[in-house]
Amino acid sequence: MNTVIQNYRDLIVWQTSMKLVKEVYSLLKRLPKEEMFVLTDQMRRAAVSIPSNIAEGYGRNSPGEYSRFLRIARGSLNELDTQIDICIMLGYFSKEDASRAIQYSNGVGKMINSMIAKLA
Repeated sequence: MNTVIQNYRDLIVWQTSMKLVKEVYSLLKRLPKEEMFVLTDQMRRAAVSIPSNIAEGYGRNSPGEYSRFLRIARGSLNELDTQIDICIMLGYFSKEDASRAIQYSNGVGKMINSMIAKLA
């Protein structure tokens, strides 16, 4: 069955990236207070940037603009992945704790790459 995409909320990549945001916010509760204004803030911004750029690019109604915003979303995703790795390295949470976020991130990355390739 084909689903008609009427707005960005219908995109699986946007829906999954929203789940990633929720998971990241949940993980951030584990960070120590001294990271509140550094790592926590950066991770929130990176996570929120992903679905925001997917939505903004979709709303531009231009394949070139959409591709540009998908690339920005991919950059934010890579930034977030790095920050998750840093948190694991510093022992703030385990890889098991972050596994759902990592899974969502991997899925979003694959979808973004596929969408960029189709728009090229």
